[in-house]
Amino acid sequence: MSATVRIAGIIRESVVDGNGIRFVVFTQGCPHHCPGCHNPQSHDPSGGYDCSIEKIMEEIKKNPLLSGVTFSGGEPFEQPIPLLELAKQIRGIGLNLVIYTGYLAEDLLKRGEQEPEVLELMSLADIIVDGPFLLEERDLNLKFRGSRNQRVIDGKRTVQEKRVIETEF
Repeated sequence: MSATVRIAGIIRESVVDGNGIRFVVFTQGCPHHCPGCHNPQSHDPSGGYDCSIEKIMEEIKKNPLLSGVTFSGGEPFEQPIPLLELAKQIRGIGLNLVIYTGYLAEDLLKRGEQEPEVLELMSLADIIVDGPFLLEERDLNLKFRGSRNQRVIDGKRTVQEKRVIETEF
């Protein structure tokens, strides 16, 4: 039986959640509750529904035009174990991965000392957009992020070097 991830929903084709045509998995459950969040329905961890990784992969494989997959939220790092399994399969078929998180990458690196799956998930991400959405920092001119405080980070290098490595989309 395939592992499941609790999701708020999916978008099969998006051009606003990273470069190229992307399949977006919106995870369910978020502790951040950012004022102005564009997905407040994803905050309640008991909301949404369980979906098997197998089913998500079936849907991803249906579209040969996809550039990659994006994990958004909710908060993906609230479910690192099933998302790690999904990320491995995504990378296994040659797609790239973007992860949006309200956590700071420094905090995820520290958390990863106790939860190695957090570091492994980070290392599979081509891009991590970190930090909470801050309404007072909102900037509609930013590429693929909502507020100026959010950083675009190289996931693999950040884990390898144990320090935040910023990059660009």
